[in-house]
Amino acid sequence: MKIVFTGGGTAGHIFPILAVIRELRNIYPGTDLKIYYAGPKNKHGEVLLSQEKVKIVNILCGKIRRYPSFENISDALKTPLGVIQSIFWLFFTAPDVVFSKGGYGSFPVALASGLLRIPFILQESDIAPGLASKITSRWALEIFTSFPDTEYFPKHKTICLGNPIRLSLLGGSKIQAKKLFNLSQRPLLLILGGSQGSQTINQLVIEVLPDLLSSFEIIHQTGIANQKEVQAQADVVLTREQKDYYHSFAFLNEDQLKNALAACDLAISRAGAGAIFEIASARKPMVLIPLMGSAQDHQVKNAYKISDLGCGEVIEEQNLKPHLFAQRIRALFDPSDTLISMAENSKIFSRPKATTIIANYLNEYLS
Repeated sequence: MKIVFTGGGTAGHIFPILAVIRELRNIYPGTDLKIYYAGPKNKHGEVLLSQEKVKIVNILCGKIRRYPSFENISDALKTPLGVIQSIFWLFFTAPDVVFSKGGYGSFPVALASGLLRIPFILQESDIAPGLASKITSRWALEIFTSFPDTEYFPKHKTICLGNPIRLSLLGGSKIQAKKLFNLSQRPLLLILGGSQGSQTINQLVIEVLPDLLSSFEIIHQTGIANQKEVQAQADVVLTREQKDYYHSFAFLNEDQLKNALAACDLAISRAGAGAIFEIASARKPMVLIPLMGSAQDHQVKNAYKISDLGCGEVIEEQNLKPHLFAQRIRALFDPSDTLISMAENSKIFSRPKATTIIANYLNEYLS
């Protein structure tokens, strides 16, 4: 049996695919399962996929930028070439099903699967689907969504299951986190800027660090490209005592992330669906800072849906002033009733069984 996964090329697309692959391998009864990933070249994603022994095929794909750029011209040629490439590769590979995580990087493979009449399944993480998901949904057998009331898709073939997360992230503990990060008894803030980091959030953190570290401890995922600069700035603004309460990491591996999620009292994050569901599955309250200008404004819409459900608060970038940000964080802890309510609502919203349900569906389809 052969299954091809495809997705948009960022960790936000790769992590759910990894989650489904792991669970599918756990439950698939045979020894003939062959798993492929076909999508745009992504070094970090390829490392993660290769660790799961997934066969990787790089497919050309162009990205539509919503601002003037010469890259739009060159990328306009990549997508049709990627479709041709995908048609030939899928024809000779002959998979039983193609599973798409959406995103621009999925489009050539998804379109080729439609042209070749290969069974196609779509999973959409965000409440506002991107252009690739909108187009490819037309020939999808099933569409699995993460948020209730996801926009655009026809209801007769849409099922809201939640977002697949890595089940290993559910096993963290405060005790292990204390050992791993050398934590104190202070309230812990976990700050996540997405897999690539966020310069906006990183700069905000540096500006409010001395203030927040008088009361809180912080674990901060900066992004691989930003870690050295952020740490250097922190070393300048912090006293020796304050440095004991600040822990910066370029990227949190699974062991670090699951324990940081278990130990934190509040998570502060971008509003990508992957981060939202990982935080919610750990039953944590959250403050979301959506990326402005994201495709279809999906991060803004994700964030306000979370706010409407009572799982967290939203601070938009134009309102992101250091002093006011610090005040908002302190207000959530004084008293902590709001945090307790958010955590309970996150538990209700999270749907951690999504990974298992999707893997079981694929298993039944392949069997």
